[in-house]
Amino acid sequence: MAMAIDGYECTVCGDCKPVCPTGSIALQGGIYTIDADSCNECADAGEPRCLGVCPVDFCIQPLDD
Repeated sequence: MAMAIDGYECTVCGDCKPVCPTGSIALQGGIYTIDADSCNECADAGEPRCLGVCPVDFCIQPLDD
């Protein structure tokens, strides 16, 4: 499973990018995106680190398959 950023909710603050241990978060076309192929939901940390730093509720959610 991977996480996804809702482009409509994202304020483009960038807080999530530096905490991503897999480097899965990138700024593309003026919005942040998460590469589903490399995101592992921070399996070693218990919960995705991006969720802990994002100031917007429901901006980052598990990717629906």
